[in-house]
Amino acid sequence: MPTIIALDVSLSMSRPVPMSDSSEEYQRRHLAVHGINTLLDFISVNARMEFTSLVSFSYLWERTVSFTRDCDAIKAALNKVELYNKTCVETALAGISTVVTEEWGNAASCQVILVTDGSTGMGIGSLRNSLQTRTQRDSADAPFPLPFTFPSKLHVVCVSNPGDADLKAALPMYQQLIEINGQGGEVHLPDGPLSFKSVQEMFQKFAEKTYTPFQATLQCGNFKCPVQLHPRPETYERELDFEYVHREMSDKLEVAGFLEIAEVASPPTVSRHLVLPISTRERSAKTDADKDGEEEEDSTEDGKTPSFAVLLHGSLKVESMVAITRIGEDWYGMLYSWADSKKKSNLMLSVFEPGVDILPWLGNLNNLCPAGMLEPTPGVVTPPSPFPVRPAEKRSYAQSCVVWIKESGLQSDMQKVLRHARKLPDKQQQFYKEMNRIRRAALSFGFHELLEAMAAMLERECTLLPGTAHPSAALQLTHAANALRAPSALDIVHTIMPLQTNFSAGDR
Repeated sequence: MPTIIALDVSLSMSRPVPMSDSSEEYQRRHLAVHGINTLLDFISVNARMEFTSLVSFSYLWERTVSFTRDCDAIKAALNKVELYNKTCVETALAGISTVVTEEWGNAASCQVILVTDGSTGMGIGSLRNSLQTRTQRDSADAPFPLPFTFPSKLHVVCVSNPGDADLKAALPMYQQLIEINGQGGEVHLPDGPLSFKSVQEMFQKFAEKTYTPFQATLQCGNFKCPVQLHPRPETYERELDFEYVHREMSDKLEVAGFLEIAEVASPPTVSRHLVLPISTRERSAKTDADKDGEEEEDSTEDGKTPSFAVLLHGSLKVESMVAITRIGEDWYGMLYSWADSKKKSNLMLSVFEPGVDILPWLGNLNNLCPAGMLEPTPGVVTPPSPFPVRPAEKRSYAQSCVVWIKESGLQSDMQKVLRHARKLPDKQQQFYKEMNRIRRAALSFGFHELLEAMAAMLERECTLLPGTAHPSAALQLTHAANALRAPSALDIVHTIMPLQTNFSAGDR
């Protein structure tokens, strides 16, 4: 779960903070930087796989550090941030949305941390004005950036005295932002007067609550192995028609059985987590307090220490199987080998919806039994799979189809036709195949105007052909444009065929 930190660098962050135990003068931004460094220290030790980015904002926003696992790079950038003019929280939220969408798209869950001093700005661009006008904007105005288009939790961390008048006025607005986003989050305040210690404790509590790794025991029969999951699994909460489902993952992951990948297919999942075995050093550090006076374990290198997680990962990878795993009461997931590249693979856990009947083709998961217990079929050496696996022959609905949900999809298909058109006659077969595919899709959607637009596009491309182009290219483009305007082009079963010429692809 990537993290993006948005730091307020407006002039209000330069307000001095009186401290009785120090003769030096510190500003609120110094305390904010100290708190963020505390958070980064915790992440670098306990959540090393976390990607973190830094955005600074005032009236405008700036991507200070892109997503990285190098916390020292973010610390170095924090020491170089400069202060600008007034605060505009809406600008920060828009910048956060841009950075996350460009890097991760709309599918990855993200932790959004807004670090500010409780000042909401003044006049146009202030948080109060943004919230008042967010439902009154017409199409010409920029839409309000919340709720985010990606799964996220919005946290507002205030570097301010709890009794500050500006903060008291801002707290309802911050809470309203979290409610508009509608995906969880909190407003965090320091305990007691503003100081380095109170700010550090505030960030430390937030880090412990959010980034403490989830540790569990992976077990299969007599094999056991301590592991941790990344990212930390969230509590499952869902309101159904007649019940409210609330589940928390158990700290015991028990392998119930193994299935072929083809049998489990691609089941719907709630979340996906990287399973990492806990190293010997981490285990010994955790249990040092319980082993005072006892002899220390041999300092064997972790790479030479047997690990059941490594054994399970290698077995699943070689045998092309998955391990159905019980992760709670009537709650299952599957362990499998997943490769992010050709050379590296990892042990992953995909979490199913709570319940025992969530995969219809497998039936009740509690009723599964070892394959050896199935009754053999007379006269059959290799018994068929007891599950309704996918048949070998292709169905009509299994064919690839054209989907235009966004403009980019249609534009991509049209550009593909153009690329083939510019390589005529070498790509003649591919050109007509793609053109007919788009024509049929347009007819299916009732998008007849696209035929005229594609014909005009091909005519224009014909006029832009260089003098060295093959003579057949202009003839084929003109023929295709005329065929798209012909009445027969409106018949979905009709196929536009290439023009028969005396030229060959090799003649120049």
